[in-house]
Amino acid sequence: MMPGHPRFKELTGEELRIHDAKNTDYARGGDPLGNFRRVAGILGQYPGLDLAQPAVVALVYLMKQLDAVLWMMCRGYDGEVENKGTRLGDVGIYAKLARILDEEGDRVPGCMP
Repeated sequence: MMPGHPRFKELTGEELRIHDAKNTDYARGGDPLGNFRRVAGILGQYPGLDLAQPAVVALVYLMKQLDAVLWMMCRGYDGEVENKGTRLGDVGIYAKLARILDEEGDRVPGCMP
């Protein structure tokens, strides 16, 4: 018998199944970490960008969804966990949230104005 709690192993197996399913959506046929690398490459084009601002965080989340859709289009498939339509819906939601946060001047306490 292997040591460790059975529920821990069950939860770990569940995480592995979710990881595999989502990775299929984000990376089918490509780098398993490609979405992080592609979005990082885009963000690297804005050296003065303050990633601590809520509107910027909303836009980063938007880019994650947009990247997934573009990768699905590039590879010619629809997602298994979330499809292109649901992800594009998320893009619209994140865009509106970023707009609201920017309009409200939402700032993280202690950050530069």
